[in-house]
Amino acid sequence: MARITAALVVGYLGWWDRRRAPRRGERGDVPGWVMVTVMTAALVVAIATIATPALQNMFTTAISKVAGIGGGGDGG
Repeated sequence: MARITAALVVGYLGWWDRRRAPRRGERGDVPGWVMVTVMTAALVVAIATIATPALQNMFTTAISKVAGIGGGGDGG
């Protein structure tokens, strides 16, 4: 039983090594990853540009509602 298990483990490790080893002439998918990264950054900038005024308005409104509590005003 131990010999069979050892043979299976060695075979699996050999298969895994061949699977992960780069083949000759294969450069990888670097341009694809660069494109994904650039597109993600562009989406973040676009969403931030669109959402910034609404977030600033929401923050200003929330602060103005809370400002009277304990601030020496008529918060009571």
